[in-house]
Amino acid sequence: MGDKTMTAGEAVSRLDSGMTLGIGGWGSRRKPMALVRAVLKSGITDLTVVSYGGPDVGMLAAAGRIRKLVAPFATLDSIPLEPHFRAARERGALELMEIDEAMFMWGLHAAANRLPFLPVRAGIGSDVMRVNPGLRTVTSPYEDGETFVAMPALRLDAALVHVNRADRRGNGQCLGPDPYFDDLFCEAADAAFVSCERIVDTAELTKEGAPQTLLIKRHTVTGVVEAPGGAHFTSCAPDYGRDEAMQKEYATTPWAEFAERFLNGPDAEET
Repeated sequence: MGDKTMTAGEAVSRLDSGMTLGIGGWGSRRKPMALVRAVLKSGITDLTVVSYGGPDVGMLAAAGRIRKLVAPFATLDSIPLEPHFRAARERGALELMEIDEAMFMWGLHAAANRLPFLPVRAGIGSDVMRVNPGLRTVTSPYEDGETFVAMPALRLDAALVHVNRADRRGNGQCLGPDPYFDDLFCEAADAAFVSCERIVDTAELTKEGAPQTLLIKRHTVTGVVEAPGGAHFTSCAPDYGRDEAMQKEYATTPWAEFAERFLNGPDAEET
C-alpha cells in the first residue's frame, strides 16, 4: 500500500492492445482526458471500450483505436450526440453493444462482485433485447416467477478515471455533486489508474469533503496520476466547468486537425 504515483505515460505503458478498457465519467463530465491523451499518443489499439460515452469515446473512435464499444450513449451533454463517434459508427468502424444505463451499471456491479451476471428488469420489453441477441433472460426461482434480463458482468482489464483529489496510496475523492460510477469502474477492473486534480496527504482528504466523498478505495487502485486540469475540456465540478468553446471546436473540426492541437499543441498535458 505504498506510493502509487506515476505519470500518465507510465500508466498507459501498462496497457496493451486488445484490452477491455473502462473509462469513467459521464458524457462530457469528469472524463480522464489526460489519460485518454496518453492512450492516443501510444500505439494501443483494438480496444473494447466500456464507457458512459463522451469525448473519450469520440476521440478513440476517430483515431481508429476502438474495435468494440459497450455503452448506453455517447454524448457531449450540451451537444447531444458525440459527432466523431457518430461518424465512426456510420462508416462501420466499430462494433457496438448499446444497452440501457441501468443495465450498464449492473454489469459493472456484477464484475465488481465477481459474478457472471446480475438479474435486472431494465431491457425487458424493449429493443435492447432485439439489437443484442446475445443477451439472455433468467426466471426467478421463487414464487413470483418473474423474468429478468441476465446482464453479463462488464469485466475490465483496466480502468481509467479522474477525480478531484487523491492521496499517493490510491484513495480517491469526488467533490462534485455526482460521483457517477467511477468507484465501480475501479472495482470491476484488474488494474485501475486514477488521475486527479491534486494529490494531497491522506489526512487532508477529509478537510474538503466528508468521508463519504472518499469513494475510490486504495485496494482497487494500481496507479495515481496528478493531472491538474486532467478532465479538460470536460467538466470537473467543483474545480471547473466544461470548456464549451473548446468542446464546440472539437465537435466541428475534422479529427486530424483537432488532434494536432489536443495531442501536441498548447492545450496538451505533459505525459
